[in-house]
Amino acid sequence: MKDGKLVTMAIESSCDETSVAILLEGRQVLSNIIASQIKVHQVFGGVVPEIASRHHLDNINRVTEEALKEAGVTMEEVDMIGVTYGPGLVGALLIGLATAKAFALAAGKPLVGVHHIQGHISANYIEHKELEPPFMALVISGGHTNIVEVTGYNQCRVLGQTRDDAAGEAYDKVARVLGLGYPGGPKIDKIAREGDPHAVEFKRVFLEKDSLDFSFSGIKTGVLNYVNSEKQAGREICVADVAASFQQAVLDVIVAKTVGAATRMKKDKIVMAGGVASNSRLRAMMEEACKKEGIALYYPSPVLCTDNAAMIGCAAYYKFKAGQTDGLDLDAVPHLPL
Repeated sequence: MKDGKLVTMAIESSCDETSVAILLEGRQVLSNIIASQIKVHQVFGGVVPEIASRHHLDNINRVTEEALKEAGVTMEEVDMIGVTYGPGLVGALLIGLATAKAFALAAGKPLVGVHHIQGHISANYIEHKELEPPFMALVISGGHTNIVEVTGYNQCRVLGQTRDDAAGEAYDKVARVLGLGYPGGPKIDKIAREGDPHAVEFKRVFLEKDSLDFSFSGIKTGVLNYVNSEKQAGREICVADVAASFQQAVLDVIVAKTVGAATRMKKDKIVMAGGVASNSRLRAMMEEACKKEGIALYYPSPVLCTDNAAMIGCAAYYKFKAGQTDGLDLDAVPHLPL
């Protein structure tokens, strides 16, 4: 306890960010330290799991010390330890999990395992103090594209998900084809502002009638085929136009399905979460579509869209309040279902 409030220490290491945060009462962030590995993996054009694990090992103790120091909190004042246990890269998850277990055992604190996606959704509770379930959530990142019905702080149901590439993964692959580098999402978002979103009409894939699932592998192939055919014909490719057209085709589907799900399920709130939720074009399109339907839209600041421990701490707090804790036998689950 600190000033009579519950203190959560949280650890996130599911991919290539090593993060530790300290929170009061689940929503007040005292510290949220993030050690990013983006520059390390840029050379390879994507995250290399073994290298990510090694950097987590190098960073975790330093990041933990920084988080406690910045928050002005001692381990004695910590009431619980939240940690991501899946989904993610197994080696990366194990570093965070082993650290959380060590602190829980040494300091005699309860351990709370958190689903990474639940964490992303919970980032909105930190940003928007008034937000409460129920609502519809769009979780959109490098590894996930899900439409989730959230009925309580610890209750949710996946209504739609990607059948192949996640949206962020498709962005990375298309960025590579266009020679933009890694990470692809921010680079496409930036250059697309200079392009015509209807210069190339890539196919919108809606799948079966009323399906809330996604498929982005086709549009990725469509971009590759277009670029190859233009090169073979000796025509100059306008990268900004291709990026804008690709992005528009992807987002047309995402926005239509998310807002459609909310109206169908009679939800008056939509929250966005995950790295791609910071995309400027997605935010603009969602704001316009939600306004038309009378739906309130919520999304976090960019730092809370990317992987961070503050969101994990918030999710852990609500699990703890519901009496849900885990034993020291908690294991990493790389393909953990929601």
